[in-house]
Amino acid sequence: EILFFLLGAMTIVEVIDKHDGFKIITDKIKTTKKVKLLWILSILTFFMSATLDNLTTTIVMVALLRKLISDKETRWFFASMVVLAANAGGAWSPIGDVTTIMLWIGGQVTTVNIITHVIVPSLFTMAVPLALLSITVKGNVKRPEIDENERIYTQPHERRLMLILGVCGLLFVPVFKTFTHLPPYMGMLLSLSVIWLVSEIMHRNKHE
Repeated sequence: EILFFLLGAMTIVEVIDKHDGFKIITDKIKTTKKVKLLWILSILTFFMSATLDNLTTTIVMVALLRKLISDKETRWFFASMVVLAANAGGAWSPIGDVTTIMLWIGGQVTTVNIITHVIVPSLFTMAVPLALLSITVKGNVKRPEIDENERIYTQPHERRLMLILGVCGLLFVPVFKTFTHLPPYMGMLLSLSVIWLVSEIMHRNKHE
């Protein structure tokens, strides 16, 4: 069940990425100041991890970092904070981490209880290292040079649609389990099916 759950989640993320859905996020992040960028990415990771699971979120955020930071060592530094924020964010959500998924599937925890009891410690776990780093980190990051010849095959409305569908599909899984009492992986596969169907209809008249 966990295997199918994670496969479904990561495929949804891959479909969003192939439609350049995450470009919407990177285009909104304009700052080059290290401290400000660190806070933005950590908070974004923290809440994304609660819906995408921490492994998937880390993969997504590291992919975003490649588009935001050109220097490899600086990127590694940011990636380490992303891993920390992803683990902290995944802990307070029933679908944010393999461990919480197992506990949730097994009936040891409920959605409301895990959120209310663990979100404050999770925020603390992320905020303390961030506060310490904010004192020591200085300067700006260098953005990668934009390739003017790079072709983008999706339209802005298609990117928005797939990003919204993907996030809503992932958020739908706990709702699905609550109302149907079926295993969560079935909700994830249902979300993936809907997203896949929409993408097929969206591209039906396009060249292969």
